[in-house]
Amino acid sequence: MDDCPTQGVLIACTATVKVSHAFNLSAVAPSSYRFHAEHLQSDTDSKDTGSPMLIGEMDSSGSLNAHSLFHLSEKIRAKAVFQTQPTQFVTWQFETEYRGSDFTAAVTMANPDILSESVIMVAHFLQSVSPQLVLGGELVYHRGRAEEGGILTLAGQYSGPNWVATLNAGKGGAHASYYHKANKHIQVGVEFEASTRTQETTFSFGYQMELPEAKMVFRGILDSRCIIGGVLEKRLYPLPATLIMGAFVNHRADKLQVGLGINVG
Repeated sequence: MDDCPTQGVLIACTATVKVSHAFNLSAVAPSSYRFHAEHLQSDTDSKDTGSPMLIGEMDSSGSLNAHSLFHLSEKIRAKAVFQTQPTQFVTWQFETEYRGSDFTAAVTMANPDILSESVIMVAHFLQSVSPQLVLGGELVYHRGRAEEGGILTLAGQYSGPNWVATLNAGKGGAHASYYHKANKHIQVGVEFEASTRTQETTFSFGYQMELPEAKMVFRGILDSRCIIGGVLEKRLYPLPATLIMGAFVNHRADKLQVGLGINVG
């Protein structure tokens, strides 16, 4: 990052590299440590130089998440994702995307395994019909030793001056969402999802309120499963740290979760 806020033990920045450390201490779950590193393109690098974007994260259990993004040309880019657990690979995924003047097409291959003869292929296409309307679809094909099949999903998005509505529908179910920006400090959104596999329907409402004078951000959520939650983030200026407090109540299961954390960076 060009304007690094601080340099020290917990966070260090250069022109294109960011490193951060996170600690999680809990009495109800195992404590953990997470190391995060990013190598980003600088503002002076153009997309056709081939300069990669690399993001990696490893925790104290040995699990690794790694992402890489390469701009092969002005319209073509490639991405690779790797996820491991201490003893095995969980995900290895490769994606190629082409961006035209008014459309986007991408093909993704996930977890290819020649020995077990299994693979997951995803192809999606988005077409801008008008400045406000985008239509497209996604085809997911999976093959294994015991099963083989595909799922087609159709999608649409309509954008207004300060709101966005989306709808996805397919064999697996339907998903609809609506986002509205009331002003520069308040945002609200609703989400509806129906699954044919689980025969369940859920509805959720969320909002975000920013208080710039107090350097605070509050987020809240309420859904049809009787879960109410909220997260408060307070920037501890002039320190490069953010205090995070959260609470979630599940009235149906009669459970309460409360958390307190500090994000340095």
